[in-house]
Parts: sequence; structure tokens; C-alpha cells
Amino acid sequence: MARAFLFVLDSFGVGGARDAADYGDLGSNTLGHIAEFCAAGAADRAGLRQGPLKLPNMTSLGLMDIAKMASGNYPAGMPLPERLFGLYGAASELSNGKDTPSGHWEIAGTPVMFNWGYFPTEGDAFSPELVEAICRDGEIPGILGNCHASGTEIIQRLGEEHIRTGKPICYTSSDSVFQIAAHERHFGLERLIKLCQVVRGLLDPLNIGRVIARPFAGETAETFERTGNRRDFSVLPPEPTLLDRLVEAGRSVHAVGKVGDIFAHQGVSRVIKANGNAALTSATLAAMDEAADGDLVFTNFVDFDMIYGHRRDVPGYAAALEAFDLCLPDFHRRLKPGDLVILTADHGCDPTWRGTDHTRERVPIMAFGPGIRTRSIGVRSSFADIGETIAAHLGIAAGRHGWSFL
Repeated sequence: MARAFLFVLDSFGVGGARDAADYGDLGSNTLGHIAEFCAAGAADRAGLRQGPLKLPNMTSLGLMDIAKMASGNYPAGMPLPERLFGLYGAASELSNGKDTPSGHWEIAGTPVMFNWGYFPTEGDAFSPELVEAICRDGEIPGILGNCHASGTEIIQRLGEEHIRTGKPICYTSSDSVFQIAAHERHFGLERLIKLCQVVRGLLDPLNIGRVIARPFAGETAETFERTGNRRDFSVLPPEPTLLDRLVEAGRSVHAVGKVGDIFAHQGVSRVIKANGNAALTSATLAAMDEAADGDLVFTNFVDFDMIYGHRRDVPGYAAALEAFDLCLPDFHRRLKPGDLVILTADHGCDPTWRGTDHTRERVPIMAFGPGIRTRSIGVRSSFADIGETIAAHLGIAAGRHGWSFL
């Protein structure tokens, strides 16, 4: 029996979405623009990185051809490889959004065909009735923020007032999300988690996708920083996903990073927490050693999106990609005959784009393992093809959406 390893490089889009204009993202291209900045010397940072984007391992897995088929151009400054290995292609998103749950659920074979609820972009984000209910049921004296904001910026701006007043910082973005930032010590991590659970219940009638706890530490605006104790409270997927089907078939799903939260811990056998790409890589390597025949190890590498994409940090994003690329041989060395690895993404977050939100883009598919022959799988019409490929590889029944590319 085979094993499967599904690695989501959170926000690593490759441009070219047919409906990008509908989301205000026509021309966005996370990989393409990072490579363009690197080639022009605009992503050099002393002590971090310099020069053209260097991704030799992903390039050998077809990344250059993926970019060309997805958006029409090879990434600037990156040489074509001498040989290609494995299956390579791109995928368009069917789901009605460019958010984390929609992308992950569709990857797992369950597109989101309904419309999420969103908060207003002008004026107060949250209605007086909702704020009153949150304060009453959450037993808090009030809230700060009540707006669309960057998480790091709003903590710096309102963190000291939060400590002084005891009011949590509540904000949203263009995603279907309600975020609550609070100080781990002054407000309390457990109290923050309980507040998020209260808000989750209040938002269910509004069809808001996620409530996110954003704990932070530090004592002044200059020293505030978010900790690794983030928690996502998601609604349940609209129908059983690949993860549910695997567990029902007696397999184990090892969820590394925030994957368990994204799926509301449904269809998850084991949750493995880690903070940051380096720790996520170490945890994934350990899970690969422990995974049994028929298992799935599913990891989200969140730093690309959370630390670099949303903060529009092109050198940081480039350096994170280069560091991940260097780890690919470590993943490869842990493979057994019959194993399959798939690298993909859940949406884009072009760090050169306007604003601080996700971008509607196609995503890469790079699949490799012992016995996987090299070929293009073209541009797939849905991320769900990834989940159905894993289902076919692990020998479970096909789902309702998508087609295996094996």
C-alpha cells in the first residue's frame, strides 16, 4: 500500500486565473513578480539574499513550465532545467473565493460553490448588534478596531490601549474572517480562545468562514509581536472531504500546522502543531518517518502567506522559497516505493500587488515519487483534481468532484 504527502505552500500562486478580473486581481502573479523583482535586484537584502530567484529543485520539478502554462511567461532570471522529474501542471480554482478554507477544501476534493459572508469595507466592519452580542456573551467591556486592517499594523496601533482597557482588538480583511488580537498575558490566552468560540457561534448565521485568535506578546508598540499560539475556528466543510473519506476507510491523516483548524478537525487523525516554516519542515519530516502504509501527511507551510505575502515583503518571500527549495531533497530521501508527494498552493498573495490581501491566481502542481514518470498534466479545471489523485493513489473510492491525473 502507498503513502501520500500533500504540502501546501500557502499563497504560492503562479498567476493566470481566468476570473482574476472579477476579484480585482487581473495581472497578479506571486511567482512571476517575485522572480521579476529578484532579477532586477529589487529583492536584495543584506544578510538575507541577493540576485535572481534560485529554486533549482522546484525548477527540476517543472516550475518553469508550470508558470508558462499558467500565465504565459517564464519567470524572469530563472534558468530552464536540464531535466524534469515527475508530474507538473497548474490548476484553476472553482470555489467562489480566494480564501484559505475554500482553497484547502477544494484541494481536498470539495469545492465551495456557495458565497461566504463578508463584512463592509466602509465604516464600521461589525454592526452595533453584533458588537453588543460579543461584549455580552464574551463578557468583555468593549472592542477596539472594528475595521479592515493588517494584523501587525493594528496590533502596533492599538496594542497599548488594549492592555490599558482590557478590550480585545477585532478586525477583518477582504476574506470571510473575524480576527481577534489579544495579549497572551494581560488578557490571557485561554480567555482569548473562549472568546473566539463565543464569536464563532454568533457568526454562524452570517456564514463567516473563520474566526482567528491572534495572541501577541510584548509591552510596547515597538516590542509587540504575534506568538505561535494562533488558532483558527472554521465552519465545517459543506460535504465530506478527502480527509473524511480516508479516515472512514481506516487510514490515518496526519495534519501538520494549521491544517487541522482549517478542516475544523474533521477527518483528522492526528494534529501536529509547529510554528514557522523551519519547525513545520522538521515536524513534517518526522511525520513522514512515522506514517504507515495508506496514510496521508498534510502540511500547510504558512509563512509564505502570513509573514511575507500579507506584509508585502518580496525579499522575505523569495528567501523563504529558496529555503524551502533546499529542503526538498530531505523530503525525497524519506520516500519509500509507491509514495507520492504533491506540492501545491491554496491561492495567491502577490507581495507586489496593491493592498494586503490574497490574490486570485492559478496554483502549481508538482508531483513526484518513486515510479512516477515525467509528464505534463496541463492546466486542471479544479484544485479538486489534487484530492482525487491522492484518493486514486491510496486506493479509496473516487469523490464527486475532480479527476485523478495519475
